[in-house]
Amino acid sequence: MANSLNNISEKSGMSPGALVHVGEIHHTQSRISVLDYSKESLQEISVESINELLLYRDRDSVTWVMIEGLTDISIIESVGKIFDIHPLVLEDILNTHHRPKFEEYDGYLYIVLKALVSTKAKFSVAYEQVSILVLKNFIFTFKEKRDDLFLPVIQRIRSGKSRFRSLGADYLTYTILDLIVDQNFALIDSLAETIDSVEEKLLSNPTLDALNTIKGVKREVAYIRRFISPLRDLLASLLRSESDIIDQKSLIYFKDVFDHVLHISEAMDSYRDIFSGLLDIYVSSVSNKMNEVMKVLTMFASIFIPLTFIAGIYGMNFDYMPELRWKWAYPILWAIFIAIPVILLIYFKKKRWL
Repeated sequence: MANSLNNISEKSGMSPGALVHVGEIHHTQSRISVLDYSKESLQEISVESINELLLYRDRDSVTWVMIEGLTDISIIESVGKIFDIHPLVLEDILNTHHRPKFEEYDGYLYIVLKALVSTKAKFSVAYEQVSILVLKNFIFTFKEKRDDLFLPVIQRIRSGKSRFRSLGADYLTYTILDLIVDQNFALIDSLAETIDSVEEKLLSNPTLDALNTIKGVKREVAYIRRFISPLRDLLASLLRSESDIIDQKSLIYFKDVFDHVLHISEAMDSYRDIFSGLLDIYVSSVSNKMNEVMKVLTMFASIFIPLTFIAGIYGMNFDYMPELRWKWAYPILWAIFIAIPVILLIYFKKKRWL
């Protein structure tokens, strides 16, 4: 059953907890993948129904359920019924316009954040909301798209060499958060390259294309800050949590993610200021360029004003103008026409106006 809205405002008037997908439709069918692991075993399967997960409830292993595509409301409803998840949490999972947050409930934790991926085109970012339900030995992740976002984590679990599989669901939660947060470092690198490129253009040739690039990237930076800034409160709340789902030994890992978030957030704040400065540089560069043009035009005007004045005088149709009948009047006038520009150019040079 698919029921989707484009904007959260369209839910106005619906009862609290009404399950309606809000956001873009990336896939009409949802995919449910299950990865169940312990120190000795690993099982990867795909299931058609949430009811099939009942087999894993009483196991000592960690079960990671990945749900990709949010348009099938029946899957989200089944998760709520079988695992006793509050309807408001289910509603938040389906609303892909949520800001990052952390909520603590009896028996489970709810985390929602944005995965940001830089595209190969001119600096632009693809956004994907990831919701995480953390139970004692169960983790549900809800994603909008079918992609390889979690592939690095899955590969670590598949490798039996690390001690990953001997740790609990809280460590898996840390690993997912760390993966999503650390992707933002790639954005920082891409931003740095874009800044270098734009600065070169501004200093050499401040074109309208450079201005459009600055405005576009500045808009993207504003969106990125909108989804990164709340991560500080999210991690701070998680670190203060007294839930027995989070082992005290795992807190040091979450502190590491918190440090990464601070680093990224501060970097984004500085880049916002840098792009504001680039706009000022563009305006200054264009003004300087215009000043150079006006300077040249003013020089030409200054030279031709006295010439025009002289030509205007002797262009008048009076009968009694003695200079008109002089034998050397014409060559003298040309000598004056040549002397005036030369004298003015020497004067401008001495004044360093040229």
